[in-house]
Amino acid sequence: MMGILNVTPDSFSDGGAYITVEQALSHARQMQAEGADIIDIGAESSRPGAHPIDASEELRRLIPVVEAVHDAVPLPISIDTTKASVARRAILSGAAIVNDISAMRSDALMAALVAESGAAVVLMHMQGSPQTMQKAPHYQNVVAEVCAFLCERAHAAMAQGIRRSQIILDPGFGFGKLQEHNLQLLADFNMLTDLGYPVLAGVSRKQFIGALVQQPVQEREYGTAGAIAVAVLKGVHILRVHDVRSMRDTVSVVSAITRHARSPVQVSNA
Repeated sequence: MMGILNVTPDSFSDGGAYITVEQALSHARQMQAEGADIIDIGAESSRPGAHPIDASEELRRLIPVVEAVHDAVPLPISIDTTKASVARRAILSGAAIVNDISAMRSDALMAALVAESGAAVVLMHMQGSPQTMQKAPHYQNVVAEVCAFLCERAHAAMAQGIRRSQIILDPGFGFGKLQEHNLQLLADFNMLTDLGYPVLAGVSRKQFIGALVQQPVQEREYGTAGAIAVAVLKGVHILRVHDVRSMRDTVSVVSAITRHARSPVQVSNA
């Protein structure tokens, strides 16, 4: 369970809620208490239409929070960034995972940094950029195309010295995808887990869920739980969520049912 900690003024769900170190640290502690296994910290919004920021501003927002969380919360820290310079400083401050929505395409130095540091890396699929990704995204076969892209990026990562064991894949729900694309990726999520890498799903509070349940961002918890239940049934490894406690409960129930389904009762015909 990866708990989301946005230290941004403009993220789609909780922008501005945790912009001070004290607010961010308090939320990280809360997520730890609710059962988070990883804290994912991001200082640049990637919502549709978001404006990019430079590395100096991202570092200004990010590093004090990473240092505070690393000192006070005994959980692995993931850094949501596409910039190698930001990732390097974060790793030196205690981060263990680089969560790169560009799958290491934005910064030519990112792969060498990940290989050198030994950090885990999340490679995500995105059609376009945050500024353009929701302007008429199109696929012939979204599941096949996302799978092919993620395999290509994983192979490119290994060709640059990154070990297979460092790689995590993310289909990028909501990143250059219409509602039908997101739903198809969930329906066929097992095709992603069959690729042989750990797979992360970031469906929490996304717009496609809001469209289905007709609820604003802060009231999509139940809809998110439904999507997460499907992902768990189809073998997801990491869930990136805003509401840790309720999603932890969802996973616990679905996982328990799944374990029983794998041990069918033997019925005698005698």
